[in-house]
Amino acid sequence: MITKRIIPCLDVRDGRVVKGTNFQGLQDVASPVELGKFYSQNGADELVFYDITASAEGRKLFTDILTRVASTIFIPLTVGGGIHTLEDFDRVLKCGADKVSVNSGAIRNPQLIAAAARRYGDQCVVLSVDAKRVDGHFRVFAKGGREDTGMELLPWIKRCVANGAGEVVLNSIDTDGVKQGFDLEMLEAVCGVVDVPVIASGGAGCEEDFVTLFHRLPAVDAGLAASIFHFGQVQIPHLKHRLQEENILVRL
Repeated sequence: MITKRIIPCLDVRDGRVVKGTNFQGLQDVASPVELGKFYSQNGADELVFYDITASAEGRKLFTDILTRVASTIFIPLTVGGGIHTLEDFDRVLKCGADKVSVNSGAIRNPQLIAAAARRYGDQCVVLSVDAKRVDGHFRVFAKGGREDTGMELLPWIKRCVANGAGEVVLNSIDTDGVKQGFDLEMLEAVCGVVDVPVIASGGAGCEEDFVTLFHRLPAVDAGLAASIFHFGQVQIPHLKHRLQEENILVRL
């Protein structure tokens, strides 16, 4: 049986970790280097680093900060933001990333995933999807949740996985930062159409939300969160012991 992963997320803007609600109202939190080091030493299974305004601002990801983060942690690192070409994949991998997350870049060029999977392997390519309900349908959003693509969520994810995405991070804009629990309905729909690992993102507010996630949706591989870890509302070592008590397999 595969252990469930607990993954903190560093949303980085202008070289600082920030956090908001429903992708809005971003507030400064901390240095990504110091925060990444803390998580690496305190039980995180992996770390995600998103340069959240790179795509919207039409620029490349901050490689200097990324290199410093990668050099101070000893857990797998997934990096995203401003990934539009194979050269972008190559650049962040050389900075120390283990996996590369693509979102808007794949929407702009759907062949990017297939090309990256051929060059680097499926395990290196992570599809990150920002999704929101629009008129009762799950819709894909681009540019950090700012732009409705008009695309339906499930066909898009199926297409990307068929092209070689080895993992899916589902970011629910509806629950992001609200701290009322993960978007179980949306996650269940996604798990029903793919056979690669699915990471739940958006909505965690307490330890119980992770317990509910893994009990209700055993097909979900990992829970990702930001502010509850950043502000100490949930301590990862304590969360893992709680999950273990609930007979949910985790790495202690």
